[in-house]
Amino acid sequence: MQTLIDFDRAPVFAIPTSDGVGGLTVREGMLLEGPQGWGEFSPLPGERALVRWLTAATEPGTVGWPDPVRGRVPIAVTVPAVDAARAQQIAEASGCRTAAVEVGAGGLAQDVERVQAVRDGLGAGGVLRCDAKGRWDPDTAVTAIAALDRAAGGLEFVAQPCRTVQELGRVRRQVEVPIAAGESIRNADDPMALRLGEAADIAVLASGPLGGARRALRVAEACGLPCVVSSSLETTIGLAAGLALAGALPRLTFACELGTRRFLTGDLVADSRSLVPVDGYLPVAPMPPAPQRERLERYAVTDPERLTWWRERLQSAISAS
Repeated sequence: MQTLIDFDRAPVFAIPTSDGVGGLTVREGMLLEGPQGWGEFSPLPGERALVRWLTAATEPGTVGWPDPVRGRVPIAVTVPAVDAARAQQIAEASGCRTAAVEVGAGGLAQDVERVQAVRDGLGAGGVLRCDAKGRWDPDTAVTAIAALDRAAGGLEFVAQPCRTVQELGRVRRQVEVPIAAGESIRNADDPMALRLGEAADIAVLASGPLGGARRALRVAEACGLPCVVSSSLETTIGLAAGLALAGALPRLTFACELGTRRFLTGDLVADSRSLVPVDGYLPVAPMPPAPQRERLERYAVTDPERLTWWRERLQSAISAS
């Protein structure tokens, strides 16, 4: 265990993905070790909140996570924009009773087929929600939400149907399905200053983009909305931070979208510590597991250009912090 974080020697990893989740073929990032353990610095391509990601990555190894109020978290299986047959397979194999279905990447007919397939995969008692990732304009969103609500036999909510907070408010006033704000929160210059009361019914939080579990809890308190926690397609070390956040929320009404480890073809920790849901739940741990040296070597980035890119990205975050 190190007394200080050695940024210069932070390992850089690259793990292939499956099912085109997040539009990625490979998930890259860095691991940072502090006195109390490891954190993950893995901002997605194009993300600007590097300082917040750095804060999240150093949190578990320095100040630690907030005390949990629950020992396990219900998990919603994430279903990417795959064909209907694959969507049903993912839902059936997950062991989860809730599914978050990606929509808006293609035509509405494809989205309807995917939602119907997930409904079949979960069964009549399953709960469905959709995530449009800000892809629709307000008029398109209103039409699509009505069709998807019928296909699902009722939607729990729709996340980020449009890009801006103002557009979310327009949609919310015209539909009966609850609206959740996701990217609007994580991409905001100051998430705690957002006024979401007229725009959304639910807040979708992610530890990395919001600066870690402690800062995300402050965002949850500031917005005053029921919250659900989602992942950013991290390894188990990053997912543990999301579980710490979900475990510490005073109220947890919704299943959390933290079951994305299955979309990575490997992990950096031992198989016994890998965060794959069992019977629709994941445990809340006091600290993340440590990576295995063999796994770090297997998934190490060796391309000099990519190594330089990641080290410059980390240095940019350090300089701005």
